[in-house]
Formats: sequence, structure tokens, C-alpha cells
Amino acid sequence: MVDPAAPVLAKAVLRERLLGRRRALPAEQGRAAAAAVADILVQALAGVRTLAAFVPDATEPGHGRLPAALAGLGARVLLPVVPPGGRTLDWAVGSGRLAPGRFGLLEPVGPRLGPDALGTADVVVVPALAVDRAGTRLGRGGGYYDTSLVHARSDAVLVALLFDGERVDELPAEAHDRPVTAVVSPSGGWEELPGRPS
Repeated sequence: MVDPAAPVLAKAVLRERLLGRRRALPAEQGRAAAAAVADILVQALAGVRTLAAFVPDATEPGHGRLPAALAGLGARVLLPVVPPGGRTLDWAVGSGRLAPGRFGLLEPVGPRLGPDALGTADVVVVPALAVDRAGTRLGRGGGYYDTSLVHARSDAVLVALLFDGERVDELPAEAHDRPVTAVVSPSGGWEELPGRPS
């Protein structure tokens, strides 16, 4: 019998390694990656009416560029708000004004729409530390996206943002992990994924 804790422990080890690599990334390389990822997304998402994205922190692709670039699409852009309690993200429309929220993460200023607002998005752009060939996404381990993606439409395009070198052959997966349908990386561009086998 497989130990149910095995995927959790394997994910924790991978997270530490990947975060360490991101922290060692030279600032100029991070800025170039942010510009590339933002440009790729804007081109790929032209014509989308509603999308959900996030405000990347300093260790994530798109830092300093993403919300402003997506505003140029003319789409309704939802950004996450970490709630004071619980693990299900709230959402608000990105207006260009951001303020520090829980954990010091930047979030939109404006009315909160509730977790179900994610169901209005045609595309959901999610953070990730790595994605495997089946679309399994390794997040930071807080569980906020795991609990929030249940509100996304089943036909929504889920796209993860990565730095180059963060696509892997296989990641440990748990039953609650929802695979992404595409990844964007600075050198790889937009890449469609086949999804997890049934």
C-alpha cells in the first residue's frame, strides 16, 4: 500500500529546491522573464472577455508586469484576495489599484465578489513552481488554489506561469489536484497540455 503522506513529503522537498532556485535568479533575468510572460499572455488571450489572474510576487514570473499588461486586453480581469480566514480565495475586479493584503501580498482595491466569481472566467492564470507533462501543477503548498479552483468552470482554460526549466516529466499528484491545460514560460511560449489520463 502506498503511504498517503508520500506525495505531500515529495512536494515539500521539490518546493524547497524550486524556491531556492528562483531566489537565486538574477534580477535582470527576472525582469526579462516578466516582460516575456506578460507579452505572451497578452497575445494569447486577445479576445477573452473575463479572466482571472494573480499579482506575482518577486519570486514569480510576471512580477511587476502582469496585472498592468492584462489590463490592456480590455477584458474583465479578476484578481485574488486572500481571506482573513479559510483557504478559499475571494476575487475583485482589477482596477489598477493594489494594496497589501494578507501575507503582504498585493491585492485589488474594490468590492469583493466572493469565491463563486471565479466561475465567470473563461481563463484562469495560476501561479506554479513546476508543471509536469500531464498538467499537474506544484504550487506553494498553502492550498488556496486547490480549494478555489472548484469554483472555476469545467471548460475554463487553466494556464500556469513558469520560468524556463520548470517543466518536468512528472510530479507527485493528489486526488484534489486539478491539472492545468496550458503553461507559459519565457522561452517556451504558450504550450497546450494533454491533461491527466482518465
